[in-house]
This record gives sequence, structure tokens and C-alpha cells, in this order.
Amino acid sequence: MESPKLRYYDASAWRPVAPRIKPAAHSEFLRTGRISRHRDDWFPQERRYLTYEEVATRTGKKLETAGETTHERLNAFHHDIQFPKVLFHRTFPERPHLGYCHVTAASTYMAQRSVSWSFYICNFFAELGESEQFFEHINAERRRMYFAVAIEGEPGAAKMRINRGIRGNGVLFQTSNPHDALRNVLMLGAPDSAFRAILQKM
Repeated sequence: MESPKLRYYDASAWRPVAPRIKPAAHSEFLRTGRISRHRDDWFPQERRYLTYEEVATRTGKKLETAGETTHERLNAFHHDIQFPKVLFHRTFPERPHLGYCHVTAASTYMAQRSVSWSFYICNFFAELGESEQFFEHINAERRRMYFAVAIEGEPGAAKMRINRGIRGNGVLFQTSNPHDALRNVLMLGAPDSAFRAILQKM
């Protein structure tokens, strides 16, 4: 059965009117001969529903702000570990309040070869699948997830795909803990094993 279509409204543009005792508008007219111009004497302001495009735009701005902050924290850790800023986001067409943001991409020597990878943040939690449906069992109540995947191709490009030859499914790490995410990305960018050993103790 097809799930019902979600509706979104602008909470900042709507406030319930607090109930108060006041004369009816028609009584005031009979008593004074004037029509009240006070908004509260009529109907409460109606909710303004948002289009999916408006919701997606708002979600995207929040995601990229979070991505910007995360990238700044990564590059502030140590001058020997610096990552390029490669910010872009995606939202889900049928659930535009949910999405993910690409933060950075680099390459790391593992499995006796150089492996390219990308780091993302999400405003939901999910299982990372091994099929074309990458996000499975999405949980919107858990409002954060960080993960890195091995990739082939340029980040964001149409031909980019997950390199599932690395660790079976291409996932380098997945966590909902921002501290663990920071440490894992730094370890991927560490210049040598001695640096990684220090980061492991964080």
C-alpha cells in the first residue's frame, strides 16, 4: 500500500492564538458602530504549508552549514592533516526533510593500495546496504549519522560509485557519535602509522 504523502508547514509563521475573553465582533459593532480591525477578533492565522522544494531548500542549507562546521573542525586539528572542502548535499524526493551532505574526499593507503574515499553526514540514521538501495531502514528519530565509503570516480559525479571491493561493502566506518567520526576521518588522513597510533588514543 502506498504511504500517505507528507505535508510540511512553516512553524515560524504560525502561532496558536491564546484564548481570551473578548466581546463578539458583532456585539462590538452594535455597541460602538465600529468594525474591529484587531486580528484576534477574527480567525487565527492559518498555517502556511510548504512545498517539497521549499522543504528541500531548507534542509539543504542546514546540512551544508553542518558540513561547513565539520570541515572546519577537521582542518583545525593539526596542520599536517588537511582535507579539501567538497560540500554538496542531496535530499530524498519523497521525504525532503531528510538528506545527507558530502564534506570531504581524499585517498588513503590501505589493503596495499591507494583507496579514494568520501566522508558524509546525515540528519537520520540508517543501515548502509550492499545493494543499489544504499540507505536501508531509515530511522529519522536518530538525527545524525557519519560515515565514510571507498569510492571510484569523482565525488558527486554521475559515474561515481562505491568501491565494494574494499571491506566487502565499501564502508570504512559508520557512527552516530561526532567524536568517533572526527577521529576516524583524521585517521584516514593521518600521514603515517605513528600519527594514527596517537589518534587511536583520543
